Amino acid sequence: MQVEAATPVVESIHVAKATRLPMQAKEAVEVEAGRGIVGDRYHGTRHRHVTVQSRESLDEAATAYGRPVPSGLTRRNLTISHGVVPREPGARIRVGDVLLEAVRVAAPCKLLDDTIGAGAQEALRRRAGTVFRVLEGGSIRVGDTVDLSTETCG
Repeated sequence: MQVEAATPVVESIHVAKATRLPMQAKEAVEVEAGRGIVGDRYHGTRHRHVTVQSRESLDEAATAYGRPVPSGLTRRNLTISHGVVPREPGARIRVGDVLLEAVRVAAPCKLLDDTIGAGAQEALRRRAGTVFRVLEGGSIRVGDTVDLSTETCG
């Protein structure tokens, strides 16, 4: 008998009002098509609307790093419970009602060594999630299901 893996869910949501300000945990956020998360530092930018990472990748980073990697300190907006977040440009995922399209891999920044500790940036390399643009807006709440299907545009 084959058991299907549970559907990934939004584990946490974090936003920051400006660059370098600490990330704030939220239970829910409003997301605007073509603009991003209302109240986040990247709202209104051209393509960097929402960043998504997986708890599985953070756990891998923690193993490499030698201690826990808290999702709130990674500078990413959404942390999902499990699964592989698509990296290929054009790949689409649905988070609750919101449709996102992958733009590029989210590279870990040097700020992570300051907020998490020396070596965190390197531990998160290739594990730091993906930058998405918003195709269809709506609300995202902690606990919302995530469809990681990789249908591409075109």
